Amino acid sequence: MLNAEQIWAWLRRVFPKRTLGQRGEAAAARYLRRHGYKIIALGDRLKRRDELDIVAYRGKTIVFAEVKTRSSSDDGNPAEAVDAAKQRRLTRLAVTFLKRHGLLDYSARFDVIALTWPEGKRRPEIEHIENAFDAVGQWEFYS
Repeated sequence: MLNAEQIWAWLRRVFPKRTLGQRGEAAAARYLRRHGYKIIALGDRLKRRDELDIVAYRGKTIVFAEVKTRSSSDDGNPAEAVDAAKQRRLTRLAVTFLKRHGLLDYSARFDVIALTWPEGKRRPEIEHIENAFDAVGQWEFYS
């Protein structure tokens, strides 16, 4: 028979505590669903290091949403972390995703979802920036 301590140890191994980033991505997905988006993919890792946080659609537009979560805004808005280099990587990943799934005929856009989630709060503050940036680099596409 297992004691309470053994059960809690097992539960922590089987259900590890999610990181702030993982909690933010889950909250962003819930937010998008509540606003009429259909989620296609979450955390789609197309390359070894790079991933698309959320791929969704609403109407006839594919939305690539980059989620940035911070515990405070002391270092600025979380959306500011989506710099030019990140935009180029996301553009490349988006084109790869669209090609892989035969979706090149659809319009697409890049959104940023910035969450500020202070320690101890049940819900984050969410800022959804639609059309946050245009596709950049040699992988450009047009919506």
